[in-house]
Amino acid sequence: MNTNHPVRIAIALFGVAIIVGAYFIGRSDERNGTNTPLETIVSTATAAITSPTGILEERDVYYPGTEAIGPDEMRVVALGTGMPSVRPKQASACWLVELGNGDKFLFDIGSGCHERLAAQKIPYDYLNKVFIGHLHVDHMGDLPSLWLGGTVMNRLVPLRIWGPTGATPEYGTQYSMDRMQEMYKWDIATRSGVIDFRGGVLEVNEFPFDGLNKVIYNENDVIIRSFPAVHGLDGAVSFILEWNGLTFVYGSDTIPNKWYVEYAKGADIAIHESFLPPPLLVTKQGFNPLEALTVGTQGHTSPEQFAKVMSMVKPRLAVGYHFYNDFDIKPEMMKRIRTLYDGPLELAVDYMVFNVTKDSIKTRMSAIDEDIWPSPPILEKIPPDVSEFPFSAFTISGALPMLDVVQPLYDEINDLYGTDYEPFFKPPEPAEE
Repeated sequence: MNTNHPVRIAIALFGVAIIVGAYFIGRSDERNGTNTPLETIVSTATAAITSPTGILEERDVYYPGTEAIGPDEMRVVALGTGMPSVRPKQASACWLVELGNGDKFLFDIGSGCHERLAAQKIPYDYLNKVFIGHLHVDHMGDLPSLWLGGTVMNRLVPLRIWGPTGATPEYGTQYSMDRMQEMYKWDIATRSGVIDFRGGVLEVNEFPFDGLNKVIYNENDVIIRSFPAVHGLDGAVSFILEWNGLTFVYGSDTIPNKWYVEYAKGADIAIHESFLPPPLLVTKQGFNPLEALTVGTQGHTSPEQFAKVMSMVKPRLAVGYHFYNDFDIKPEMMKRIRTLYDGPLELAVDYMVFNVTKDSIKTRMSAIDEDIWPSPPILEKIPPDVSEFPFSAFTISGALPMLDVVQPLYDEINDLYGTDYEPFFKPPEPAEE
């Protein structure tokens, strides 16, 4: 018996006690002239510990797709919390905010986060609002995947993007999105003729990066404001979402600045980067000392700087992110932060979930379903026009139609769904003599 498990020992002893007790009760019945079957005695004794069959009201793990959001509740899911370089444990920056009114918002869409988003089991038509803090790849690297990949994941509505201007037009979001669409011209052309491609429309909403707490979104009682961040170049911003008396603040990337301190003050949940401290950037990341100091304190926010910001903001919950949250790193981060900040604190890792109401903030981890499939479409799909594939005669001449195996597949679908589709690729007509 494993003595490291006292609960198991107690249960085993309890079972033994039931059997022993049942035996002596049975012997007593024999002496009294009665004969109660042992099975009846054991069944009666164990009835009180029958396993429940209902759903636990309080679960320590969040299982996507199984929990409704309360009408006054905000759910925040960390989908990317790591460094600029992705790794299996942590993707780059991405945060999902779900509200009790049904709205869902993505803040940043960094490299590697799309698979974490897919694991949330949300129909893609609801994942159509993305707010980009700045144009670094670790904050918008998975945008092409969400945009074009989403069209085959049953998103049938345009993808809406909000992002800041730059110091000049070529450094702004609109310029970047225009060039992205040019870059993926071949990809777009290959999809638009074979699937319902309504989700391929990209709607870009560019706003001034230097707006001070300016409203950039106001729909369905949700207000989102932006204010400048200090990171990289002119053109980085942070966001505030306000709904139903709850406030979510997302710094994206920034060093400490007066605008965050002013506008985030008293927020329900305040997310701000807390980068690796310079010594760890040297020993873990391989930076030289000057790189570590410059990147770790002048381009990003060290744990000590993060702590001082939060001591000024005093949110209901401070959340630090943008570092590799490992078993040997987290204690060092916590030690440095706690020298200057003693308030409520979480150091985020991918799949961390925050349920926020006016009365409480609950932090859990999300379960991960690696065998995820797309959710069904919300809208009715329109069959694509495949009357003419966009191939040259040269390419068509190289195709092997294989009608002996392809035609039965068409026949199968036509029988199942009452259609009369025909393959596009067919054997060439015999040449005239």
